[in-house]
This record gives sequence, C-alpha cells and structure tokens, in this order.
Amino acid sequence: MAQPAGLALDGGDPRLQPSGSDPATKRLHDPSVTFEEYVYYAKIERQREKALPDAHHQTRPFKSVFGKKKAAAIESHTTAVTEQKETKVGVPPLAEFGIVPEEEWYQAARALRTATWGAVFYLITTDVLGPYTVPWALSQMGYGPGISLYTVFGALAGYTGWQIWRMFLRLDSVVYPLKSFGDIAFRVYGPWARHFVNFLQTLQLIFTVGLIVLQNGQGLYQINSKICYVACCLIWTSLGIVLGQIRTLQKFGWVANLAVWINICVMILTVVTVSRNPPNYVASEASNGRGRDFGPIATYASAPPYSEGFKTGVSGLMQAVYSYGGSLIFCEFLSEMRKPADFWKALLVAQSFIFTVYLFFGIFVYSYHGEFVINPAFQGLSSEVALKAGNILGLSASLIAAALYGNIGIKVIYANIAVELLGAPGLDRRSAKLIWVGLVPVYWVSAFALAAAIPNFSYLSGLLAAICILQFTYTFPPLLMLGCDIQFHAIREDEGFDPATGRTTRIDEGWKRWVRGARRYWYVNIWNVFVCLGALATAALGMYSSIEGLRMAFKSGRSTSFSCKGPLGSG
Repeated sequence: MAQPAGLALDGGDPRLQPSGSDPATKRLHDPSVTFEEYVYYAKIERQREKALPDAHHQTRPFKSVFGKKKAAAIESHTTAVTEQKETKVGVPPLAEFGIVPEEEWYQAARALRTATWGAVFYLITTDVLGPYTVPWALSQMGYGPGISLYTVFGALAGYTGWQIWRMFLRLDSVVYPLKSFGDIAFRVYGPWARHFVNFLQTLQLIFTVGLIVLQNGQGLYQINSKICYVACCLIWTSLGIVLGQIRTLQKFGWVANLAVWINICVMILTVVTVSRNPPNYVASEASNGRGRDFGPIATYASAPPYSEGFKTGVSGLMQAVYSYGGSLIFCEFLSEMRKPADFWKALLVAQSFIFTVYLFFGIFVYSYHGEFVINPAFQGLSSEVALKAGNILGLSASLIAAALYGNIGIKVIYANIAVELLGAPGLDRRSAKLIWVGLVPVYWVSAFALAAAIPNFSYLSGLLAAICILQFTYTFPPLLMLGCDIQFHAIREDEGFDPATGRTTRIDEGWKRWVRGARRYWYVNIWNVFVCLGALATAALGMYSSIEGLRMAFKSGRSTSFSCKGPLGSG
C-alpha cells in the first residue's frame, strides 16, 4: 500500500487508476473538476470528522520527532472502521474502484491528519514572528497611530483567518485535499491564480528564512564579535539545514511548543532589562542613525519629530503587518488537523495572545527606550549579560520558526515543481527522501544569499510585508472568499454534483451565474471587496516606502551583510 506522504503530495493513491469519471481518475489540480464536486466531497468529509472521537492523549516529544507513524495509522484505521459501523453518512464510491477497500484507502489518505487544535495554536504563535518588531514600529508612528493600527490590523487578521478556515471546510476532503493556499486559489479562480499565489508564497517563505538567518547572525555577532559576521550567518544556516531534515508538521508540534515559551522568556528578559538599563546607543546608531548625541530618551503620542513623514509611518505600519503574517500557511496547518472544524479555537486563542502580549511588549519597551529601540528589540539591550542571554534564547526560537517556514517552503517547491512538472516521486519513496536531504541545504543557502544581498533589516522586512505578507493576510482571503461565496450561493437546489455519473448539473454558465451568486449576501461581498482594495492600496504604499528606505540604505552603505563587520556593532 502506498505510504501517506505520497498521498499528501499527490492528492490520491497512485494505484487508483480506473476508467470513467470517478475522482481517482482525476489529478489534484485537474481543471475538469467542478466547484460543486469539491463541495460535495467536503460535506461528506466534515460529517466523517464529526464522528471521530476526541484525542485524549499527547504524543511524547522524542517519540513525536523520531518515532514511526504506525500509531497514527492504526488510530486512523480504527476510528474510520468504527465510524463506518456507527454512522449512516454517505461516502465517496471508493470501494467501487475495485482496487482497494474503501476504508483502507480512507485510513491511508487520513494517516497524516493527526494534529489537534492545541498543537496548531503553538504552530501559529511560532509562525508569527512579530513581538520584537513592535517597539520599533511604535517608535516610527507614536503611541496613538501605532496602537490603533495594531488593533485594526489584528482584528482584520482574525477575520481573514476565519475566512481561510471557512473556505477550507467548504472545499477540502480526502478525495481532493487542500494542501496549500494555492489550492484554494485554484478551486476558486483556476490554474493562473494558483501559480501566482504559489510564486508569492515561495518568495515570502524563502525571504523570511533569509531574514531570520540575518537576525540570528546579528545576534551571534553581538555575543562574540571576534567571529566574522558572514560566518555567524553561515553558522545559523548550517543549523537550519540540520533542523530542516524534519519533514512533517506533526513532528514540529512539540518543538513549536518550546519556541513559544522561549519567546515569552525573551520578552520577560527584555522588559526587565529595559526598565533598569539605558538603550544600546551603539546598536541604535548603526541601525537607526540615532546615537548617544541624538538627545534624551523621548516618546511621542503621534508621529515623532525625527520622522521623515509618510515614508517613516508606513515603514512602521509594515511591521504591524509582519506581526500578523502567518496566514499563508494556515492551509498547511489545517491539512494536518484531525478535526479542521476545531481550528477556530486555535485561531481565537492565538490571535488574542499575539495581540495582547505583542502590544504590551511593544508599549513597554518603547516607553523606556523611546526612539533608540531597534528591530529586533532584544538586540538593543545595553546590559552585556542580558544581551547575550536574550540573543541565545531568541536565536533558538527564531531558528525553530525558520525551520518551520523552510519546511513548508520546500514542500511547496517540491509538490508544485518536482512532483507535478518533473514527475518526481512522492516523499514516501526512498529516492524522494534523498532528494529532500539535498534540497534542504540548497534552499537555506539560497535564502541567506537573497536576503543578505539587501541592506537594512527593517526596510527589507517591510518590503517583504508589503509584497507578500500583506497579500496573504489581508488581500487574498477576502478576494478568494468573494469568489467562493458567489459560486457556492449560485448553486440552486436542482443543481449539483451526481456521484453516480460523475457529472455536475448546471442550468446556466458565465456571468449570469456569478451575478445570481453575488446577489446573495451582497453586503458581505461588498465588504470583502472593500477590504481587498484597502489592502492593495496599503501594499502599494508599503512597497514605495520600503523601496525608498532601501535606496537610502544602499546610498549610505550602512547595514551591509556580506562583510565581517556586523550591522549592529558588538555592544
């Protein structure tokens, strides 16, 4: 029997190849599959999941990382058989394929769906890398605009996360699994949307990994300035390559748990240190151009006097976007959940945690160090002991986050290029595992090289936020929800997918159908259009501001990365 990892990439068992119009004859990204067919099998999947018992145990950390998946497969098979006996829910005609029994196929297809909502909470809070950018963002905007924008963008991030969850429940099944953000775009708008989204997702993930390598290189250089800065970055790249050999998100669960608590410790260390010690003027001079001679520590209710106006404010705003920038891999989290319907719990708790803790941290640090805070905040401590402790802890948590991003980034590339275009084997094959081992170092080295070629950490992260993060968190979800709702509400009672014939019945096509669907809940559709256009306008402003900042950074020659001298100095 084919292994689960192959199914996770390809969307079905490669042995299921009967003739006719059954799902097994269609590829995961087959444009002949209609929206109604996706909805039909998704409804069945959600009914099946309701019958699954709640998980009452937690996997041991080391067993989770290094153990086999036998327990998960056995549990999946057992619950599937129990469900068949105890419920009367309709199921896809998989047994009629005549190749494998239906429940055997089903347990294989669901074998990787083992994560609970609690584990996903830790993944979300590990994924979002925002706490250490908040003080710098407030220093660019002031208390009033900064707090207001963080609140508004946090609420919108919760709303768009809810939209991703609703679309997943409406379109995902083991017959046609949703594995990435691009899969939603494909099912709503077609192949062109999928390719565009996958390109942006790949771009964001590889630059995010590179940014974390630069951040960790800065931290290691602060700990020991005798090590060449580029060598510091390469050390973290090497560690990332080692951690990147973990291939499944299931195995990242306990590691992500550890990263969340490490980040909390770093934030506590930072707030205690800034309340008792002056700013790190050397790091501030190197990063912001404001050193000891700039003036006394000051905070501002609105835009500070040293602000360069529009450009500075928008650059700070992009850091707020960065704080809520985890939406692009929500689909990957959902695709490995045992009960995706429970995702709202993880989303609510995680977004509340992010907003409350991050904003408190930002306000506290900015209140004590004012315009001299840097990005990331824990690298702006003047106490040498606290600086080294914060760097050691913070760098460990950042490495875990980078490994998470790199894991998904490699999967996106492998599934959409290696498997789909080049015919590479699924990850269950031994040859594919060897390919994975080789791809990890190529990915990490490329990420470092791309990020290091651009000076200034803050403006680079702002540019990434404007081009990619803002789209996945605020632009794409309402745009996709708009198309998904219109197509869903356009389905009449006498229309739909017939599993017996494999055909979809529609009374009309084209714009007439879209207009009929748009009239239903028209006010929600208008709101989604408004949010999408507002996000696009904000992205354009962010790109302009970040590009202008990077242009000045190139001109001044400050914060270069391909050198032995670190961008923040050594103390």
